[in-house]
Amino acid sequence: MVDFSLNEKDQEIIQEIRKKGELLRKYARYYDEHEGEKIPDELSEAKDFDHIAFMNMERMNVEGATGPTTYGIFSTIHDSWGDPMMTLRLRQAGLGNASLAAAGTDDQQEKWMSKLLAMANTEPSCGSDSKAIETTAVKDGDDFILNGEKIFVTDGARCDGVVVWATLDKSKGRGAIKAFVVMKDTPGFEIAKKEEKMGIRASDTAAFIFKDCRVPKENLLGMDDAIKTGGGGFKGLMKTFNLTRPHVAAQGTGCVLGMHEFAVEELKKEGVEVDWEAGIHRQSAIQEKLIELESQLEAAALTTLRAAWLADVGKVNNLESAICKAKGGDVSRSGAQIAIEILGALGISHDYMVERWFRDARITDIYEGTGEINRLVTARAILNYSSADLM
Repeated sequence: MVDFSLNEKDQEIIQEIRKKGELLRKYARYYDEHEGEKIPDELSEAKDFDHIAFMNMERMNVEGATGPTTYGIFSTIHDSWGDPMMTLRLRQAGLGNASLAAAGTDDQQEKWMSKLLAMANTEPSCGSDSKAIETTAVKDGDDFILNGEKIFVTDGARCDGVVVWATLDKSKGRGAIKAFVVMKDTPGFEIAKKEEKMGIRASDTAAFIFKDCRVPKENLLGMDDAIKTGGGGFKGLMKTFNLTRPHVAAQGTGCVLGMHEFAVEELKKEGVEVDWEAGIHRQSAIQEKLIELESQLEAAALTTLRAAWLADVGKVNNLESAICKAKGGDVSRSGAQIAIEILGALGISHDYMVERWFRDARITDIYEGTGEINRLVTARAILNYSSADLM
């Protein structure tokens, strides 16, 4: 059995990762209100903290859990403890890079993996139901012509290009859905607008329009095999989610972890601490909420680390990715609410980070598959149901 418990050395590594988190907190409020501005060099070089921590991961007491995915999850939780959306703002790879890794050929990965690629899946009439994509890709000689709209594209304004999910034939359902890499200088590719949002304002979100946008067949992820074998299509999209959902769960978990620790510190100043030796009936209502929140955070972190570990050892993790995303999203939603209730006026004051974390945490139960969708995925996997059985 894999042991995800952390020893003293592991705690030292967490503190190293949190150095970056503390730096992100210095800038978080500003970029919540000034999304479009260029980040300073001090933040651009924050990846050095990741390098230092990664070099020390070999000291970890987690058997088989030192692969890139598990390390990435471990780092994301504690980066997000600093600030989840500033973490997104600084990253050098987008959701489209995960799609490229999941479905692209070796040549395609070599060509585009160094670029920041967004992923365009959601449409005005298609959200959680990815198989209902209406953006079309029509074969024209050695090219494809794309037409359609995409909305809520993370990193849409600052990305170098985007992985666009489109259908070759609407009548064939999910089997006709394929992915195309489209760079921003491609004629017919237009950024329609940058979204104004309640939360995640430090991370840009955009809407795209594709109007007779011509891309060469070499930009089809998986290339000829995508047509002949069905690769690079809907299954590739689902494989992408298996890679990215644990990271979204880690974002939300880390964000609420920051809220929990802030609440504990503020209550301690008022003489309120959890007495772990006392029975449940001797705890105050606030103490009970703190205990419940801590237990839910622990559960979310463990399910997320397990999903990442399975990916690192080459095992199927679609069930575990759905479980951790549903659990992490639930904690992000309900846990953030508990923290606000505990803190009262401090929780909603603009003078503190909690109200911003509250706004940012909410999205982690929505994007990369809503909580409802991930519960359906979990039910299908455990009960061996088809999608028709759960309609």
